[in-house]
Amino acid sequence: MTPDNVLFFATALLPPLLMLAAMPPGRVESVWRRFHLLSLAALSLTLGALALQLVGAPGAGGPLLPGLGATLVGAWVAVLVQLLGTVIGVFSSRYLQGEPGQARYVAALAGVLGAVHLLLLANHWVVLIAAWAAVGMALQHLLCFYADRPFARLAAHKKRVADRLADVLLLAAAFLSWREVGSGSLPALWQHLEAGPASLALQLAAVCLALAVVLRTALLPLHGWLIQVMEAPTPVSALLHAGVVNLGGFVLIRFAPLLEAAPLARWLLVVMGLATALLAGLVMLTRVSVKVRLAWSTVAQMGFMVMECALGLYTLALLHLIGHSLYKAHTFLAASGAVEEARLRSMRGDASPSLQSLLIAPLAAGAMVSLLVAWAPLPAWPWWWSAVLALAWAPLLWTPAAAAPDAAERARRWLTAMGLVGLLATVALLGHSVPFGVQDAPHTAAGLVASAGMAVLYACLAAMQARPQALATWRRWSYAGFYVDEYATRAALRWWPARWMPAAND
Repeated sequence: MTPDNVLFFATALLPPLLMLAAMPPGRVESVWRRFHLLSLAALSLTLGALALQLVGAPGAGGPLLPGLGATLVGAWVAVLVQLLGTVIGVFSSRYLQGEPGQARYVAALAGVLGAVHLLLLANHWVVLIAAWAAVGMALQHLLCFYADRPFARLAAHKKRVADRLADVLLLAAAFLSWREVGSGSLPALWQHLEAGPASLALQLAAVCLALAVVLRTALLPLHGWLIQVMEAPTPVSALLHAGVVNLGGFVLIRFAPLLEAAPLARWLLVVMGLATALLAGLVMLTRVSVKVRLAWSTVAQMGFMVMECALGLYTLALLHLIGHSLYKAHTFLAASGAVEEARLRSMRGDASPSLQSLLIAPLAAGAMVSLLVAWAPLPAWPWWWSAVLALAWAPLLWTPAAAAPDAAERARRWLTAMGLVGLLATVALLGHSVPFGVQDAPHTAAGLVASAGMAVLYACLAAMQARPQALATWRRWSYAGFYVDEYATRAALRWWPARWMPAAND
């Protein structure tokens, strides 16, 4: 092994080991101090691994150990996850001051980060399934940190049900793939797919993988647990919404060769992602609680991300993953400040919007500006990319312009929105040239379906804004989440009764 190999080997493999080393219990002060030091060290190593791959250093990338391998897209996500974990750890140490069980919290947080790093390095079906299951098991202790809160326990229980169903589907996908290829190695699967069209077994494996991602990414109808984890501490919500739930997007990008060989799996993801984005986007606009709005926004954004992967827009999906993670981490960790700002403005009688509420994207302006900026400048960027961009940004940034007190303010908000969406579209265009280690494979027919879905969303939002009284019943259904979660909760409790749910510390 050359010195370059040793250097890359260390930078790629040490981060998960450092996070595991942060798990042992101890006194609260020493536990937090150890976590902060090891987390910073792991962040430095992930940055080093990414730099080595970007410069093409000898020995960078490729296999590390049996079942483990480094990829450029994995290195990008590893930096993102470790950065968020470090920031959330610092925030948590202050947020939880005086709370009992902090050592258990640190152990679970470190366990989540270590398992995520292992998932990002997974180069074999067995490692992938085991690492993703470990992420869910470690996260359970964070979700049940306040074990006396019934909705926290219910959310953890429903997530456990979704995870176990996803595990079964992943095992089925691994079995079908292993039987067809003769190996559980992912590079062996890619080579097999390059040799010819995918067999029926591999296409079924792709469908099982797609369904597993739908379950793990909180798409409809099993999205309720992601809404109810608001009962967990705020930094746990930030970790979940900004990091863990985005892993489904990474897995789809990682399995791009398999998805491209299985049209049924791609269409399934398009339909599920689009339906989730449409419904969750409508529900989000009717909620009042800051954290609940953010939760529904995450559900919508997961729908967009899954749909982008199904459309073959992997670069856009990765940019979306990174941008959404950073945005949600900041928004959740600053949620208390947003509530305080709104309360002070209300006490002053100030009806003017806050700075964040000015970052709006009226849907017509979003569609128009992003269409003009991103009008097919690259062969790999078809015109409907702009439609997908506008669709993804709309629920995240939408604030009705009609709420402005006068015409001048309304015009200013429209101009602000147009400039913002134009800037975002330009950034996305520039980001397309960044080496992420992914290659797009656009699906034009599915892109047209996504554009039609965007038009439906625009029409619904415009109607809800223009005729609020006439659509009062529709708004009530939207506020209730169209009662999808109620039916899913009953089914989950019938299949796995709540009395079987283990205690939080088990």
